Amino acid sequence: MTAPLLTGAAGPATDRTVIGENLSLPLFRTLSGVLAGHPYLKVVVDRAEDTWHLLDTAAHPFHVDYIATRVLGMDLAALDAELDAFNASVYMDPGRRFLLGVLSLHTDEDTDGRERTFLVLETTEADTMHGELLQSFYAFVRARVDGRLPLLLKPANHGQEEALAAISELLVPRVLSHELFGTRARTPLNPGEATGRLRFFRTQEEYAAAEAGLGWADIVAMPCLPDDVPRVAGFLNTAPITPLSHTNVLASGWGIPNAIVRDLEQLVERDGLDGAWVRYRVTDEEISLERLDHEPDLRAPAWHQQRIRLEPPLLEDVPVLALHRLRAADRDRYGTKAANLGELHHVLDSRTADLTAFYGRPRPPRDDLYGHLAARLGLSDPTESELRARAAEFVAGAVGAPEGVALPFALQQRFLASSPALQQGIGKLKMALELDATDVLDSLCLQLQHLIRHTPVPEPVIGQISQAFPASSDSRGRLVVRSSSNAEDLPGFSAAGVYDSVTTVHGTGELLDAVRQVWASLLSPRSVRLRHQVGISLDDTYMGVIVQEYVPATLGGVLVTCDPTRREDFRNVYLNCSPGSPEQVVDGSVLPQQYLYNTVEGGGRTVALGSWGDGLSAAVRARLADLSLTGRLLQSHFSADDVDRPLDIEWLMTDRGDFRLVQIRPYAL
Repeated sequence: MTAPLLTGAAGPATDRTVIGENLSLPLFRTLSGVLAGHPYLKVVVDRAEDTWHLLDTAAHPFHVDYIATRVLGMDLAALDAELDAFNASVYMDPGRRFLLGVLSLHTDEDTDGRERTFLVLETTEADTMHGELLQSFYAFVRARVDGRLPLLLKPANHGQEEALAAISELLVPRVLSHELFGTRARTPLNPGEATGRLRFFRTQEEYAAAEAGLGWADIVAMPCLPDDVPRVAGFLNTAPITPLSHTNVLASGWGIPNAIVRDLEQLVERDGLDGAWVRYRVTDEEISLERLDHEPDLRAPAWHQQRIRLEPPLLEDVPVLALHRLRAADRDRYGTKAANLGELHHVLDSRTADLTAFYGRPRPPRDDLYGHLAARLGLSDPTESELRARAAEFVAGAVGAPEGVALPFALQQRFLASSPALQQGIGKLKMALELDATDVLDSLCLQLQHLIRHTPVPEPVIGQISQAFPASSDSRGRLVVRSSSNAEDLPGFSAAGVYDSVTTVHGTGELLDAVRQVWASLLSPRSVRLRHQVGISLDDTYMGVIVQEYVPATLGGVLVTCDPTRREDFRNVYLNCSPGSPEQVVDGSVLPQQYLYNTVEGGGRTVALGSWGDGLSAAVRARLADLSLTGRLLQSHFSADDVDRPLDIEWLMTDRGDFRLVQIRPYAL
C-alpha cells in the first residue's frame, strides 16, 4: 500500500501555453505543475501589449527563456551571452515591460471549519518591484482570474514587504510567507531514501522504552527526536523543527531522509504503518511513504563498513594558547573548533585571504559571479585585487572572533595518565571495543565518566590553565567552556551535539569541573558508540578545550551557507536566530526565526517566526543580510579545497550590536 504525502504531476507532451485568456480553475489545472505539494502556474504580464501569458509549466520551466525566445525572438545562445543584463531588465528595472510571477493554489479552513481554496501570486525572490508595480501586477491578475477564487499577493522578499506596507490591504490583499507555510503539514528537511521498519512513538516515554532495541534498519518517527538518537535509517518528525536543529544536522551528516509530517499519526493509524516495513523517500518537492508487502532483504548500510582514519594526534607538551595564536594546522594539538577559531582570527586580522573564490566558480551560463559580488560590496567594475581587498575589508568590519584560550590535548593526556584507576578503566573499554562487547559499553563508559569528573586535576595542569588568565579567578565574570575534539567535523562524521559545552562557569573550582565535564563527554556511551561504528579508534581520539569569557547576547543563532532543503541552490544562505544564546537554536528548546538571504542578487525573506509572534526590525534584518554575505565570503577560505562546500556558523549579536562568530565548521551534506 502506498501512502502518498506529496505528489508531483507529469507534464503534457505539447505546449499548451495560452495568451490573453481569463484564468479559470480548470485551465489552471491543465497548465500547472506541482511544487512542494501545491499546484502552480507561471505568468508573464506584457505591459506594452496589455496582455498576459499563462505558461505551460512542463514546456516552460523558466520565465526568462520564454520571454526571450517566444516574445522577443531571441535564441538561447544570445540570451545566455547577456543573461545577467536580461535578468536585470525583467526583475530590477523600475520601468520594466514584463512582470513575472507565479500563481499557486492553496487550501485551508475558514472560521467555520469549511475548506477554502485560494490563489497566491508572487514574484521571484530577486525581484525588486516597488509598491506601484506590485499594486499594478496584482490588479492586472485579479481582473483576469475567476472572481470566485480569492487572490492574495505574497511579497517575495523583505523589500517587497516594506513597499506593500504603504498600500492598503483592501487594494492588495496579502499573505506573508511565514503565514502561508508556517503551519504546512509536510516539510522536507533532508533529502534521501531509505527502506526500513517504521517505529512510531507518540511520547518520549514510549521512545525511551524502545530505544535500546533500535537498529540501523529502523525509521524513527515521533514529535521531536532527541539529540542522542542512535544511527538509524531515517527520521520523521510530527512537530515542527528547523533544518539547523541537531537532529537534522545528524540526518544530513549521516545521509538519511528527514521530514516533518504533522499528520503522520493519522496515516499510521489508517494504514497500520507502525512496525511495518516501508520505503521512505524525501526530495525537495516530495515526501512519500510506501508500505511493503513483506520484509525486504536488506544489506547493512555502507557506514557499517565505513572506516574513518584520524591524523595521529600530537601530544607533545605545548602551552595553553590564546585563540588568536592558533591556525588551522593546529587541529591535531588543540582540536578542530579551536583551530578554526584561530584561523578566523588570522583571516580578520591579516585581511590577506582570498574571500572571493566562491564567486569565481563558473555557474553556467555565467563564467563567474564576480559582478554580483561587486554589486553586493558597492563596487563598480573593480579589478580582481580591488574586489579581494574590499571583500576582506567587508568581513573584518562585519564580524569579530571570540577571545579566549585553548587547552591542548596534552593536558587531557597528562590528566588521564595521572590516575591508575582511569588507565585501568580505559583499558577495559578498549578491550570491550576490540571484542565488540556492546552489551557492556554503556556501563564502562558511565563509570569512566564518573571517574573523570571526580579525579583531582594534577597541580601542574591546574597551573597551566590558571596562567592563561592573568586576573584572579574570583574577579573574572562568567566563563564558557567548549569542547574541541579531533573526532568531529570530519567527512562522514560531524558529531554535532555529541560533545559537551558548559556555559555558566564562575571561579577556578567551577572551571576545573567544567573542563573535566568536557573531557568526560569524549567517553559518553553515545560518542563512543558513534565513533566505533565508523572505525574511529579510541587511541586516536582526544579532546581540547576552549575557555572564553561570556559575552551577553541580544540575538544569537546559526547560519549555513546554503539552503539545506535545496542543495542545488548556490544563491541563498539559511539563517536561524532567537533572542539570547545560539544554544537555544541548536538544541531545539525554542523554535527560532528563520530567514533566507540571497548572496548573489541580494535581498532576503522571512521563512518562519518560530516561537515569536513578531519579526525583526528592518534594520536588524539588513544586518543579518551582511552577516549572511560574510558567511558566504568566509566559505571561500574555509572550504578552499571545494568552495561549494557550505559552512555551519554559530554567531551572536552582542548588546553593543556587533556580531561574534563563536564556531565555524563544515556543514555536513
